[in-house]
Amino acid sequence: MTDLEMLGYVDHTLLKAFATWEEIEELCKEAVEYHTASVCIPPCYISRVKEAFPGLNICTVVGFPLGYSVTESKVLETEKAIEDGAAEVDMVVNISDVKNGDYGKVEKEIAELKKAAGSNILKVIIETCYLTEEEKIAMCEAVTAAGADYIKTSTGFGTAGATLQDIELFKKHIGPDVKIKAAGGVKTLEDLKAYIDAGCSRVGASAAVKLAAQKKDSL
Repeated sequence: MTDLEMLGYVDHTLLKAFATWEEIEELCKEAVEYHTASVCIPPCYISRVKEAFPGLNICTVVGFPLGYSVTESKVLETEKAIEDGAAEVDMVVNISDVKNGDYGKVEKEIAELKKAAGSNILKVIIETCYLTEEEKIAMCEAVTAAGADYIKTSTGFGTAGATLQDIELFKKHIGPDVKIKAAGGVKTLEDLKAYIDAGCSRVGASAAVKLAAQKKDSL
């Protein structure tokens, strides 16, 4: 697989709190040029991106990055994001509920957001850096039972990001209809390849496009 082919797996991401329109616009131009899977952007920019870049696949985040907003708020965020033009939603689970062992509540929340998302893609961020192996397995089961489309490792705002060990764990415990997204700490093209080879259908990354472009220009 070439570097440019790998970019087709990338959710080209800019989620920092102080992202400007000029930065978002550049992100979108790169996504169009390099045919990334999507742009993953803050909800406040969805409408503007939809208007400026018709046809671009837009991903956004809900309950981000801490996950502890109430389900009703997350549902409204999801509905509004889709109304504004997002086709994919990356939600953060209530990590407090996970740590309390209230896995049924987490599953119910995921199911409600999938209902709100409808035919659009729902990815579920479980923030692996805060979880035990038992909790990660429980989240694999909850994501599967709730009918979500993806399980995702990380927000990129936690104490650590994706690991290949977590990808292998996911593969053992998710259902056949659930895909995997790695995020957080994917800094090089070698990292990107490793996660794709490990079985990720998507990788959230902010640097991959620029790295591939630099490598292409140097040839």
